[in-house]
Amino acid sequence: MNPDALAAALLAAIAPLAEARRPGSSAGLTAADFPLERPRNRDHGDWASNAALKLGKVVGVNPREFAQEIADALAATDGVASVEVAGPGFINIRLDAGAAGALAKTIVEAGAAYGTNDTQRGQSINLEFVSANPTGPMHIGHTRWAALGDAIARVLLASGATLVREFYINDAGAQMDRFGRSVLAAIKGEPTPEDGYPGSYIGDLASRVRAELPGILDLSDDEQLVQARDRAYALQLADLQASLEKFNVHFDVFFSERTLHAHGPNGEPSLVDEAVDRLRAQGHVFEQDDAIWVRTTDFGDDKDRVIRRSNGEYTYFAADAAYYLNKSDRGFAHKIYLLGADHHGYVHRLKALAGAAGDDPEKDIEVLIGQLVSVNGARLSKRAGNIIELDDLRDWLGTDALRYSLARYPADSPLTLDPEILTKRTNDNPVFYVQYAHARTHNVARNGADSGVDRSVFAPELLEHETESALLGALQEFPRIVAYAAEVREPHRVARYLEELASLYHRWYDNCRVTPLGDEPVTDLHRTRLWLNDATGQVLRNGLDLLGVSAPERM
Repeated sequence: MNPDALAAALLAAIAPLAEARRPGSSAGLTAADFPLERPRNRDHGDWASNAALKLGKVVGVNPREFAQEIADALAATDGVASVEVAGPGFINIRLDAGAAGALAKTIVEAGAAYGTNDTQRGQSINLEFVSANPTGPMHIGHTRWAALGDAIARVLLASGATLVREFYINDAGAQMDRFGRSVLAAIKGEPTPEDGYPGSYIGDLASRVRAELPGILDLSDDEQLVQARDRAYALQLADLQASLEKFNVHFDVFFSERTLHAHGPNGEPSLVDEAVDRLRAQGHVFEQDDAIWVRTTDFGDDKDRVIRRSNGEYTYFAADAAYYLNKSDRGFAHKIYLLGADHHGYVHRLKALAGAAGDDPEKDIEVLIGQLVSVNGARLSKRAGNIIELDDLRDWLGTDALRYSLARYPADSPLTLDPEILTKRTNDNPVFYVQYAHARTHNVARNGADSGVDRSVFAPELLEHETESALLGALQEFPRIVAYAAEVREPHRVARYLEELASLYHRWYDNCRVTPLGDEPVTDLHRTRLWLNDATGQVLRNGLDLLGVSAPERM
């Protein structure tokens, strides 16, 4: 019996009792009104409910008395071994071994689908993260946003959302010309411009551009800059994309900022031009001092924002507005932005923008701010000179250790990684601990097969050992953990769950054998335990996949 089935049984017991006490009091009640919790002390049962405390006053009865009535009714439910009342009216429920153990077969048969849920169904989400400038390599900050953003996307998709992972390419503005001048100077063998980009990667790009465009220096000065800039940009963007893919981070859309400023073939207005008109139509645009403003203070911003300067030039806020409206035009009712620690000022600005566009700032947009991350002993990139590169970190620590560690903490907590721990093959290393548990499930299955243990029999009532009860209880929780992680955008909850599950599995492994000892015959208990072993491996595998981490079968 899974938690949803038990919650439905609880509702079936409560509704007639409440109705008898106060007619009409059960109207509109659903199983979701009575969430079940796992007791910290397993001596108190498998599940606990405070339903009587919530409903006692509503139906006009002492909560403890009402709890006893619910307990008596629920005790008759198939699969429920006992129900006890504790304290002022808590209901502690213990399932019989067969009902609890049946979950193992459910998980094995569900496979990769176990843990998926529909709590986010109907949500159309655009998730923007990383969004690095295409003027240099990915650095350590991008690494954290990449790991977190991708993990958030995975738990949302597992919870039924329609979602697109989007990378906003900052390929417009002065930094692109500085980038182009830096590359062109390297092509010519000249010093890097005073405001240019340092690092040997610029020289590498220059060599690649020269190889692709051998006649670049025969062009006019203006054309040399355009060609150097645009060719180096394309190469650097391809490098960024390759770094992300090697880090197991996939984007569905790479959106170019240039798109927002581009006019149609016949001079049609750009998306930025249209954004001003659309915000004006909402009634939040005004003119002052020959500039065009958006009255964002109407929506909690600390000041109104200039969208077009008096000289006719658009501000960066104009691109933000056009981009936000474009997301809506593409059908995304909900927008999530994952931004770096230096972007706190964008929170009110973007929410105010949503309000000015006619959306609900509290519902249609989320801005998540990620804090800084550092790595003890990390060296600055030899190529870039002033940053710690994603590729260097991945080569040093490994994709799995890096991704797991970055997803293991809330986005808003500063983080320092310890390479000494992350490169250890010991239980001190959290990712090794979880991956080793998964590999151990495969080793148990291989040894079982060598001894003739298969899954030809499933007798869940035999799973009576206390470690089996604890393990099954944790396995039941996985879909809820995934759903909650999606709801609050916190994939670290999956990581912490996996560590607890791994601990329970190792404890079970120490106490319950799948493979017979010596000449001991294979029994139905061995076969049934193989189901539980394989179910645990499946959940560990599913959870690691949500974090973008591999699940090795041997270690």
